[in-house]
Amino acid sequence: MDIPEITIVKEADRQRAIDTVLLGFSTDPFLRWLYPSADLYLKAGPAMHAFGGAAIDHHSAYMANDSQGVALWIPPGVEPDEERFMAEVLKYVPEEKHETLFAILEKMEEYHPNEDTWYLPIIAVDPAFQGQGLGSQLMKAGLERVDTEGLPAYLESTNPRNMSLYERCGFVTVGKIEIGDCPPIHPMFRAVR
Repeated sequence: MDIPEITIVKEADRQRAIDTVLLGFSTDPFLRWLYPSADLYLKAGPAMHAFGGAAIDHHSAYMANDSQGVALWIPPGVEPDEERFMAEVLKYVPEEKHETLFAILEKMEEYHPNEDTWYLPIIAVDPAFQGQGLGSQLMKAGLERVDTEGLPAYLESTNPRNMSLYERCGFVTVGKIEIGDCPPIHPMFRAVR
């Protein structure tokens, strides 16, 4: 297997990166609960951009092999564009899920560390390229920066299939968010290395 080329996502790559995220999350249990039909899900790109796009703005988004995979790392002191995120999400998430979604987001906020922490809201690999180690290489690239800065890292796993990758990278499950009929979300923390 060839070692993937990992690069920083540039402004010109922004839309391709978000498109890769959309492809990579197409079978994610939480997102497909949120957007149950294909037509709704395919409109989720702007919400994903609002949730993780700050990583591109801060040059902390990584791309594997010209956008076969993407990891959007948000640096300490930077937040996702929550106002835009909520506006975009509420456009297409069925209204009967809004109350549960608000409760989930509130619970997610409770798990976010208060200390300076790198946050990985999104890591995705195009399904056509999954199983080739791209996710591992994207994690490695981001964690090298995290470790160089001597900081912890945090993420929420919305897909149990990915948790073993995160655990191999040093993340530990710190809780479980399970509200209503929503699939479980696992907050995970990685201590300073």
